[in-house]
Amino acid sequence: MELQQLFRDKRFWFSSILIAWAAGLQGHMMWLQRQENFKKKFGDQNQNDDDSSNQVKDKEKVTFDF
Repeated sequence: MELQQLFRDKRFWFSSILIAWAAGLQGHMMWLQRQENFKKKFGDQNQNDDDSSNQVKDKEKVTFDF
């Protein structure tokens, strides 16, 4: 009986949703921090546009002989 009253209580659902939202937000912020640390360590890909040694040029044609 006590468990049924707990599930009917709006405060229970509000607090559960609030905790889940806060945990999701914290996970998202940690993911953003990891992305920023990766960019600081290895640089942003957009900053390396001048270095075309790793890019295939438009005029080059790649063929495979089997």
